[in-house]
Amino acid sequence: MSLTVEAPVQANPVEAFVRTERIPHVWCPGCGIGTTVNCFSRALQQSKLDLEKVVVVSGIGCTGRVAGYVKLDSFHTTHGRAIPFATGMKLVNPELTVIVYSGDGDLTAIGGNHFIHAARRNLDLKVICVNNFIYGMTGGQVAPTTPVGAICTTTPYGSFDEPFNLPFLAESAGATYVARWTAFHVRQVTHAMTEMMRKKGFCFLEILSPCPTLYQRRNRLGDGLEAMKYYKDQSVVRHGANTKEIAISFQGPIVVGKFIDIERPVFLERMNKQLTRTLDAEYAGCVGENVCG
Repeated sequence: MSLTVEAPVQANPVEAFVRTERIPHVWCPGCGIGTTVNCFSRALQQSKLDLEKVVVVSGIGCTGRVAGYVKLDSFHTTHGRAIPFATGMKLVNPELTVIVYSGDGDLTAIGGNHFIHAARRNLDLKVICVNNFIYGMTGGQVAPTTPVGAICTTTPYGSFDEPFNLPFLAESAGATYVARWTAFHVRQVTHAMTEMMRKKGFCFLEILSPCPTLYQRRNRLGDGLEAMKYYKDQSVVRHGANTKEIAISFQGPIVVGKFIDIERPVFLERMNKQLTRTLDAEYAGCVGENVCG
């Protein structure tokens, strides 16, 4: 009589970072957002950060739901206001690693003003933007990243507005780290997230992701698997590329890679340095006039 010994079931390494009690999630089959969360979990593992000091902030939209699934202090904020919420947290407690995790519409449409000024100030925030070229949660409307010619519910004859080139926008506004990958490039996404977590300054990562329910279907591009094949076949790795030249066209080649990695004093460093100078000068002046209290 032979006995069958069952092999022990190994836990998924990302489970420690996910609120498994909230699974199954709300994302559609074939959506790439869940893939990015897997990458994010592995990046947290590799970064060796103190998770008690890591905060995730997101706005409204499909990607905005990420904050509810990660097992961290997290804040699901109002539409377009993830960066202001994150700014407040970082300024109040500079020891925190504050990660903004949201979609292209939330971050660069209603939240676009906050995006460019946070980059200009070089606030020490890590911004992850999942770009699916459309407003996925609210019905498939045209977004500021929708390629020219793509069909949406509000552009039934194709979009005619030039979309934002997000890496170029981030760099020109002052970001210190800028990269773009797709949901197909899981190792590269994980590596980029890990690098961002270890770097000071306004860091920006764009991740192109399928929206099979609305964007793919309406443009007759197949399902999520077809999108992954497109990302695999059409992606061109060009580290250090001129971000002005990497705009995305409808179903054209996609330039991916790490484009910007520079050093620049962060907002708090500049503020504290300026305040110290001002207070020292005022103190020196009052001593000279012998009027100090």
